[in-house]
Amino acid sequence: MRASATAKLNLALVVGPTRPDGKHEVATVLQRLALCDRVELGPASRLIVDGFADDTLVRDALIALAAEAGIAPRWRARIRKRIPVAAGLGGGSSDAATALRLANATLDDPLEPARLHELARMLGADVPFFLVDGPQLGRAEGAALTPVELPQDYVVLLVHPRDATKASTRAAYEAFDARGGADGFEARSAALLDALARVERARDLAALPGNDLASSALAEDLRGLGAFRADVSGAGPVVYGLFHHRATAVAAQQVLRTRGRTWVTEPAWYG
Repeated sequence: MRASATAKLNLALVVGPTRPDGKHEVATVLQRLALCDRVELGPASRLIVDGFADDTLVRDALIALAAEAGIAPRWRARIRKRIPVAAGLGGGSSDAATALRLANATLDDPLEPARLHELARMLGADVPFFLVDGPQLGRAEGAALTPVELPQDYVVLLVHPRDATKASTRAAYEAFDARGGADGFEARSAALLDALARVERARDLAALPGNDLASSALAEDLRGLGAFRADVSGAGPVVYGLFHHRATAVAAQQVLRTRGRTWVTEPAWYG
C-alpha cells in the first residue's frame, strides 16, 4: 500500500494566548499542496520505519494505532521525502497521518474517523488536517477543523531560504509570548473569519491576515515579482508566494534560485 503525503500551507495564522493544556490558541487556514512525500506500508514481523533516518512521528503514529487496536505494531513503513524537513510545511505530520490511514485500513476492525482524528490529535496539532480532504479552518490548538471553500486556481512558489536557521516551533511561540503577541486575539481572529467569508476569487486570499508567528523579507521580494500574496508558512522558514499564472511563478523562481531551494507547485484537494 502506498499513498501521497502532501505538504500544507498556513494561508493565515492568528495566534492567541496559552491554553490550559500548554498549547496556544490559534485560528489558521490550512491548504494542501501537490508537493508531497510518498509513504509505503506493508506487513512485517516487527515495526520497521525506513527511508528517513530522522523520523519519529510515523513510528509514534503506528505504535499508538497498534496500542489502540490491541495488537502488536507489525508493519514496515518506508518514507520517500520530498517536502523539506522542519520548514513549516507539515511534512512530518503528513507522513504520520498517511501512515495512520494506511495502517488503519489493514486492521480487522478499523478505527472510526472520529477516533482516528483523536489519535492523530495526540500526535500533533497538524496531524488531523492530513486525514481530511479540502482546505480547513483550524481552531483551538489548530486541530479543531471546519471545512472551508477556497479557490484552487493559483500557483504556489515556495522558497526555503539558504541562510535560514530553523528555530524550534517552541522557540517561535516563546518569542511570540515575550513580545505580547497574544494581545487582541479575539479581534484578530474575528478579522480572519470576516476576511475568509469574503474570499471568492484567488486574489481575495490577499486580504487574509498575515502570519503572527514568523515573518520574512522574502515575502516582499515575492510580491515585487508578481505574487498577489506572500508570507511564511507555519513557524517557517519556508516563504510562499501565490501567483495567478505559472509563467510568472516560474520567472520569479529563476530570480530567487540563488536565495535558497525553490519549488513551484499548486493547491491539492486531498492526499
